[in-house]
Amino acid sequence: MKAIQIVQAGEIRLVDIPVPPISPNGVLLKIRYAGFCGSDLNTFSGKNPMVKLPVIPGHEIGAVIETVGDEVPNHLKPGMSCTVNPYTACGNCPSCRNGRHNACQFNQTFGVQRDGAMCEYIVVPWNKVIADPAISPKDFCLVEPMSVGFHAVNRGQISDLDTVAVVGCGMIGVGAIVRAAIRGAKVIAIDIDDAKLALAKRLGASFTVNSRTEDVHERLRNITLNQGPDAIIEAVGSPATYQMAINEVAFTGRVVCIGYAKTEIAFETKYFVQKELDIRGSRNAMPEDFRAVMEYLKRGTCPKEELISGVYPPDKAQDVLEKWKANPGAVFRLLIEFQDL
Repeated sequence: MKAIQIVQAGEIRLVDIPVPPISPNGVLLKIRYAGFCGSDLNTFSGKNPMVKLPVIPGHEIGAVIETVGDEVPNHLKPGMSCTVNPYTACGNCPSCRNGRHNACQFNQTFGVQRDGAMCEYIVVPWNKVIADPAISPKDFCLVEPMSVGFHAVNRGQISDLDTVAVVGCGMIGVGAIVRAAIRGAKVIAIDIDDAKLALAKRLGASFTVNSRTEDVHERLRNITLNQGPDAIIEAVGSPATYQMAINEVAFTGRVVCIGYAKTEIAFETKYFVQKELDIRGSRNAMPEDFRAVMEYLKRGTCPKEELISGVYPPDKAQDVLEKWKANPGAVFRLLIEFQDL
């Protein structure tokens, strides 16, 4: 079968590998679509310290069940559309013992620490398959990235009493905006791209701020009556946006960190104490986050086509990542289609 492989920084190959054998508790999935995400772009750019090269990328999956093993429960049937929970959990580390398997100390995510789903077929344990005939394989590619934003809202304990600022309106930030709006929070979307901010408004943001052309501090003060947001979700991963979150959040506020900064960051640590802040990391997503995204997609209100920036065949993967690397701000999700190879 055909597979996309990142061989080294800047180089992708289309390779032939065997179709994996199915185990008694395994499910053979026919991959229809797989999405490139920011971690894949970092791998391609040589900026992903967690990756093991060469690697088959892809953990945003839209698939169809091809065959099930003898020990697979009968609620999973051939022909069902599905996605996959792409994380592993050891069961023994502090995170797992605390029931937070999404943050397993020894997690291996598809396409990073182990080969991913950018190939024609994969086999996964049945308990990692998330199926729903009401969602198409193409739409299933949106579930994992949006679930990361949904999880960040859970980590921030966002409610209808909160004003929350989401910094960064890429795919992860979009998920956070949607989930916070569903919960009834007043949402402020912050980005440097007016098109993304316009989409954020349609997805539920009450206010938008262009941090390139507007004074973020003044705008947030005006919107919150000089209080600052009750919570800020950082979904960019730059020194400037991390510092913005700490500086602008309200006293006793919550800062939820999703983005990885590539360099060290200097903070005014007095704010940690003076404001008595809750600063919380947010990693991956939990099964309930996946389910919540799926229920949102089934409402039919999500502008799904606007979140898919392009669909390409496997032999265009090199070009796709080169173009994304050259203009990273213009992309939500890029999908590779594996149908009819």
